Amino acid sequence: MKLTSIYRHCLAIVLVCAISLGAHAHTMSIDTTSYVDMGELVITATRTPRSLKDTPVLTRVISRKDIAQTDATDLRDLLQQELPGVEFTYSMNQKLNMNVGGFAGQSVLILVDGERLAGETMENVDFSRIDMNNVERIEIVRGAQSALYGAGAVGGVINIITRSAQEPWSLNLNARLADHREQRYGGVFGLKQGRVGNMLDMQYTSVDNYTVCMDYADDCEFRRVYGGTTLSVKDKLQYTPIDNLKLTARAGYFFKEMTTDIDVYERCRDFSGGLKAEYTISKKDFLDVSASYDQYDKSDFLHLWGTDVLDYRNLQMSVRTMYNRTLRTKDILTVGGDYMRDYLRTYQFADGVGRVQHTGDLFAQYDCFLGKRWEVIGALRWDCLSDGKASSQLTGKLALCYKLDALTLRGGYAGGFRAPTLKEKYSYFNMVGDIYIKGNENLVAERSHNVNLSAEYAWKNYNLSASVSYNDISDRITSTAPQQGSMGEYYIQYMNLPSAQVLGIDFLAQARWTLDGGHSLKARANYVFTREWLSQGGMTPYCPARPHSFNLRLDWDKQWTSFYGTTFSVLGRVLSSVDYETMQMDYPFATRHVHNPAYTIWKLQLQNRLGKAVSLNIALDNVFNYAPEVYYFNSPVTLGINLMAGISVDVERLWKNGKVKTER
Repeated sequence: MKLTSIYRHCLAIVLVCAISLGAHAHTMSIDTTSYVDMGELVITATRTPRSLKDTPVLTRVISRKDIAQTDATDLRDLLQQELPGVEFTYSMNQKLNMNVGGFAGQSVLILVDGERLAGETMENVDFSRIDMNNVERIEIVRGAQSALYGAGAVGGVINIITRSAQEPWSLNLNARLADHREQRYGGVFGLKQGRVGNMLDMQYTSVDNYTVCMDYADDCEFRRVYGGTTLSVKDKLQYTPIDNLKLTARAGYFFKEMTTDIDVYERCRDFSGGLKAEYTISKKDFLDVSASYDQYDKSDFLHLWGTDVLDYRNLQMSVRTMYNRTLRTKDILTVGGDYMRDYLRTYQFADGVGRVQHTGDLFAQYDCFLGKRWEVIGALRWDCLSDGKASSQLTGKLALCYKLDALTLRGGYAGGFRAPTLKEKYSYFNMVGDIYIKGNENLVAERSHNVNLSAEYAWKNYNLSASVSYNDISDRITSTAPQQGSMGEYYIQYMNLPSAQVLGIDFLAQARWTLDGGHSLKARANYVFTREWLSQGGMTPYCPARPHSFNLRLDWDKQWTSFYGTTFSVLGRVLSSVDYETMQMDYPFATRHVHNPAYTIWKLQLQNRLGKAVSLNIALDNVFNYAPEVYYFNSPVTLGINLMAGISVDVERLWKNGKVKTER
């Protein structure tokens, strides 16, 4: 699809929306409810609860309502619809890579309720593990956050916050069907009696394999999209023995099977659990202690023999403590420490021996209020790693925030680091054909220096923000171009790239209006510009950032009767082209130029609400029927327009309504 064609499609959508809005302009009034709940409490930016409007670090929140309206299945599905500058692409054997504003997935820390995830695929976590079935909200903080979260937070933190039981009982059942026999079935069951609450979450998904590129199309980097099944079961139990003490226990199981080959299926399993105690010692003192366990396994199921061969295991065990003390009137001192044991055994180690790395850290943060308008927050963290040259890291952070009525100005410096993983240091295996992947025990930690400035304006139904960030990265961990060894073999080896820089600019505008007759309109437009500079010597990543990306979302809502209401949504993504040089993965391993063209994908969705209990979603994804001419790793895997239909039922609300009618 040519760029001019993309612009025509986008202009058509915008004109239709403008005409619709203009038809109601004479009936428009200001809604006192903001598009974003600026009073919502968030925790990721400071590790202490703060209202969104008061957080000293610019934070993006995707709410539970946003998730429900997009009807997303997993994290990949949601982020692509909600955030520009986020792109998921394929690598070898269709392992997913994520790029967030110039930072690959291994440089963006993914947390679930503040806990890290074990396991990786191409240095990214397994994104299919993170379903949206029971998510309360997602908090996204861009820029280096290692002063609070340690290794891996060079490009930012994405924290998925799950729901807790609030009602005596609740039961949500949901399902979705789409092309390629895609199916999703989920349920969330909650109980709360007195001081005990429990949430049980289950989800099953399946999708068929499908062909995107014929065999005669030699330029395609992949030809089939692998399907498979997933099953996820999670439970969170909370107990409040006394008013100022809350105990949480959680457990989870995840299973995935990919049908990549007729005789061999790839399987992944995860077993997770954790304990947490939150103790409010006094009005000024708070203590948080937690322990977690996460084991991620990969195996090959040999279908003809009926055997399952385990070839990968990553086991992470960690303990954490954090103490908050309120000083003066509002100042907060936070101190804490973490310990993690990271064990990895994989077929990618030549000797087949598992390896262990121990990591310990201490951190302190002081949040200081200077009058009513100024806030300064500083943090310092020391990390100690047991394995390799990245043995000791000191990371700092300084942020300033100035509030002037509806305007908030933020700025600061943040350091980040990413320690080389056990895989990057000790791998030696045959990747494809005659080429090997070699680790490098001499790797040092990747370091980042981030400078950021932002301005945010929030007044009644309007919210505008603009931010710019510059990242100077030294010793970036990447890999060499294929080279020939002493025995004639070809290999790719991990290395430290001398330097890299990433510039990011983000503009966000969102608003909400109420129209006469029970209509309401919400609009959000978000543009991101990304520019990368890489020093020579390493291979281009599988998913280089596209310079320009734009997301638009419009939601028109109407409550027609007391029983029936609708929300009509338009969601659009526009991504510019990207050009880069990469190495072909077969002899003679020559450099080749890749041009990934610009493209746009738009989605129309109608949510039908029946009472307060039932929601029916019908969506047309990729309404302009876009399909790439050549399927590169950066290409969307669509074949064209996709029809989706989903349903969500809150059973407890049906039961309550039925009970009221019976009593009458």
